[in-house]
Amino acid sequence: MGRPLGQHFLFQRSILERIAHAACPTPPPLCIEIGPGPGALTELLLERAPHLLAVELDPALAANLRQKHAADPRFELLEANVLDAGLSGRGPAVVCGNIPYYITSPIVEKALSLGPDLIRAVFLIQKEVADRLAARPGSRDYGYLTVATQALCTVEKLFVVKPSSFRPPPKVDSAVVRLTPRPAPLVPDYPAFLRFASACFRQKRKTLRNNLNRANIPYAAQRAEQLSIEQLIEVFAAV
Repeated sequence: MGRPLGQHFLFQRSILERIAHAACPTPPPLCIEIGPGPGALTELLLERAPHLLAVELDPALAANLRQKHAADPRFELLEANVLDAGLSGRGPAVVCGNIPYYITSPIVEKALSLGPDLIRAVFLIQKEVADRLAARPGSRDYGYLTVATQALCTVEKLFVVKPSSFRPPPKVDSAVVRLTPRPAPLVPDYPAFLRFASACFRQKRKTLRNNLNRANIPYAAQRAEQLSIEQLIEVFAAV
């Protein structure tokens, strides 16, 4: 089960406990678990949250979860594709999950779309993507995804998880990341900034002058990957 969706299920309890603690160090009003699979993490999250909403697409896995937690009033199951699920309007929530690699970016965007209701998000994802989310200016991993995410939240790469901790084992290392929303976005017009950032990183080896086709702007001779988010916002304001 789960393989058609590209899932690799984490079974090592010590790592599951670390993820649950990172997501819910204190009891949140609501915890939303994305892709609970067989429910190993679900049980630990239920110990820490008074209300758990599990979003599972696989019918067989959903049926198993429904049966296992039928008598628990804290447990709620939504059998749906998380990208189509209505998660807003439920109040403050923590989002957590072991995320299929091929839809990591859309799920991160889905979590961030909760806006001020998002307390934090903790995801187990491919290490390569975690490196990009948490990258610093000047590193090879720093790019559009970094800027789009860090404009809204701080990103911490907490720890690496080896393939042997999963069934079946993936071919790459994984990592746990924690996203904590900023008190206020760094830029007021976030959609416009995303379009700007996309243009800046269109060809990473080119300077801002060439990518934006503008000469009279701050940092025109530098590449986007060399600039901090604050510096990119300065350029955005100038254009």
